[in-house]
Parts: sequence; C-alpha cells; structure tokens
Amino acid sequence: MRRVLLSLVPIYLLALYMYGWRLLFLAAMVFPLGIAGEYIMEKRKSKKISEAILVTCSLYLLSLPAHTPWWIAILGILFSVFIGKEVYGGFGRNIFNPAIAGRLFVYIAFPNSLQMGYLEPGRFGIGVDAISGATNLGILRDGGSIDRLMSFLGLRAGAMGESSVLLILLAAVYLIVTRTASWRIILSALLSAAALTTILHYAGVAGAFFPLDAILSGSIFFVCVFIDTDPVSAPKKTLSHWFYGLIIGSTSILIRTFSLFPEGTSFGVLLGNTFASLLDQVSGKLQKPRKAKS
Repeated sequence: MRRVLLSLVPIYLLALYMYGWRLLFLAAMVFPLGIAGEYIMEKRKSKKISEAILVTCSLYLLSLPAHTPWWIAILGILFSVFIGKEVYGGFGRNIFNPAIAGRLFVYIAFPNSLQMGYLEPGRFGIGVDAISGATNLGILRDGGSIDRLMSFLGLRAGAMGESSVLLILLAAVYLIVTRTASWRIILSALLSAAALTTILHYAGVAGAFFPLDAILSGSIFFVCVFIDTDPVSAPKKTLSHWFYGLIIGSTSILIRTFSLFPEGTSFGVLLGNTFASLLDQVSGKLQKPRKAKS
C-alpha cells in the first residue's frame, strides 16, 4: 500500500499544479470522511483500519474531475467505503475495487455534473473558473484532433489523475520492479484495448478512433496501472491475470465505442472483478499438474 501511495505522489503534484485549490478542497472532503467511515465500521468489529483506505481515497480522488461538487465527492467516497468495501466484511474481502465502485456510482448518478464539460488545466488552478474544456475523447467524438505530445505529458482536460501517460508509465515501472503490481495484468489490459480499437478503427466502425489517439485519451493507462492491479479484487493466479486484463481492456473499448458513455474503463474493471474468482478456479484446473502414470 505504501508503494502505491509513493507512486502516486508525482501524479498528485501534477494535479496540484494544474488544478490548485480544487484538488486540495476535494481532498479535504474525501480523505477525512473515507478514513472516518472505515474507522466506524471496523471499530464495531474491534478491528483497526488499514493503510488500504488511503489508497482507496487517493485513487477515488484522482479519478474525479476538478469541478466535482463537494457533496458528490462525499457521496462517492462513502459509497466506496460502505458499499464497495465494508458490506463484504472489510479489507481483503471486497469483491469490487472500492475506489472504482464509488467513481462509477457518482458517474452514473450525476452525469450532468460530471460529464458536461471539464476544467481546462492552469497553473495551480489560477484563472480556471468555468467548466469549458472538452476531454480528448470529447474532441475525438466531435471529429477533432488532439495534441498527442500534450496528452502524453498530461497537459489536457480530464479527471485530475488520468492525464499524464508519462507519469503513469513511470509509476508502472516502479510498481512492477518492486513486485507491487502484476505486469501481466497491465500488459494484457493495454494490449487488448489497443488491439480491439485498432481492429474496430480499420474496420470502419463509427466511434472507433485512431488507435494511438484512443490509447492516449481517457483513463486507460491510469486504470490499467492502479485499478486493475488491486491485489484484493484481482485474480491471484498467474494464468488468470492474462484473461482478467483481456476482459477489462476489451470491455472498456466496446463500451467506449458503442455506448453513450464517453469512457468505459470503470465498467470494464467491475466486469473483470466479477469474473476474478471464476478465472482463478479455471486457471487452477488448467495449471494443475498431471499425475504421472504408474
């Protein structure tokens, strides 16, 4: 958990540079209430809270747009803690990733507040006063083109932590080297998303963007590195990691392409979480060593 938090520090610093007091304001709501919610539930069972709640709060906050109303941010983190985690018994027992469960809840419940435009990044949030910017996905859907370099560096509108592919890739290297995250899940999710969007694009499917633009847009990298690799909600066996990433990557692209939702990564994660246990069971049978004949 500490390694994940450490890997998020550069991403938080970039978000602070782009959105300033808005990040701090939402953080002042999300972290205290998230910690308090878990403390209340765990105290009833005479248990202590774990550092995992800091990871949940961190990932949930970074998945929000900077213009998110404070009361929506509060509802989302409470949903993450109480419904996404504690109803299953607390840390280590939750089926779904709590951060993405809370994010998807507010994403669906309050679409007008979260999907109708984004704040253009500025220096420490200075001069950013209106919801005016369009995300890369919004620009592509309108037939426009994106600045790929700025998208790679992270200087674009979107959720506060999803923008910088560069920082996310550096975090991925750190997490993989320290054996904190599964490189198989990250690679399979990214490759399946890239492969499917390439097939759909060159097949002439409406809504399928140029592959490089599609991968650099939205939250694919952020989700693949930080959400998909959650050790609790992800499958445990090596072989199942490949299929798990495949489910998430392909589902994300299908929803993004064929539905009214501009992004499908959250749906992909929850679908992958749903099949995680089954994937482990099937993988266990496939990997079970055969008995030697006597």
